[in-house]
Amino acid sequence: MARWLRGIVLLGGLALTGYGVYGFLNDPYITAPWDVLVWAGGGLVLHDGFWVPLSCLVGASVARGPVLRGWLVVAAAVTAVGLPAVLHAGEDHGNPTVLPLPYLRNWLLVLGATGAFALLVALARRRRRPAGDGGPGHDPEAPRPRE
Repeated sequence: MARWLRGIVLLGGLALTGYGVYGFLNDPYITAPWDVLVWAGGGLVLHDGFWVPLSCLVGASVARGPVLRGWLVVAAAVTAVGLPAVLHAGEDHGNPTVLPLPYLRNWLLVLGATGAFALLVALARRRRRPAGDGGPGHDPEAPRPRE
């Protein structure tokens, strides 16, 4: 059952990819397709060659628990998406409708809200775990004390 489902998903993905390539090559608004491909390739190299290794290195060296690592991934993604707006806020070039919002404040609010949520999740996980279960120096093979 899983084999034919994977085949259907693969065919669907290939069909969507083909449709996207067809649309890309035949779109009248794309006048320089080579520039678009260079831009996309640069994004791929930047993501896989810099961003992912940096995120893994920071996560492995700084973050101890899975909740903090997860929040760091979320914070990195929010920063990658929001940082251009934060850095260019106020540059309207004569059009006041371009970047009109307080992006620095909003970015910090999103980081604070997601950080607070991660803290709540970490606290809930800590409360659910029994006192002698896990933690440094815990030996799962040691006999449990009688209650």
